[in-house]
Amino acid sequence: MRVITGSARGKRLTAPEGYDTRPTSDKVKESIFNIIQFDIEGRHVLDLFCGSGQLGIEALSRGAYSCVFSDMDRRAAEITRKNVENCRFSEQAEVFCSDGISLLSRMKKGRFGLIFLDPPYHTDLLKQALLKICTLDLLAQGGIIICETERGMSLPQLPAPYKVLKEYRYGKTAVVTVTREAAEE
Repeated sequence: MRVITGSARGKRLTAPEGYDTRPTSDKVKESIFNIIQFDIEGRHVLDLFCGSGQLGIEALSRGAYSCVFSDMDRRAAEITRKNVENCRFSEQAEVFCSDGISLLSRMKKGRFGLIFLDPPYHTDLLKQALLKICTLDLLAQGGIIICETERGMSLPQLPAPYKVLKEYRYGKTAVVTVTREAAEE
């Protein structure tokens, strides 16, 4: 795994060993960043269920202002911390070894312009995290949530002003983009 482009272009990233962490494939990662390429610079990012931290690190490399990383697995959080240091983003990053759903309650309303949700497949963690983000209103107006999941999984009904933008399919993987629109007056 390498950083695709930006200030850390070409830096090699380490991934946790074993089957507990499923790194985003290069094809899916490149597609995600093609989708959001004009929506990264200057944004505060949340990489929940971060694994190796590759999505948040890629966003930082492309000009995101800061990134909060979280993974419940201690090894994954430590590898993320090392990857962040290796790419020289320590000043812009916070890494938590924490249950992602609980961590959301400690975040500031409207803080994030970009949120990556890539929990383990075959769980309801994506639905839980998405509903908690909406309930706590953690996404800035016009922000984007990138949900990576197994193809065929449906997202929960989202409360206004949140709405699904588009679903993309890559083999067995689906990427769904969600936004927070301007509130009705």
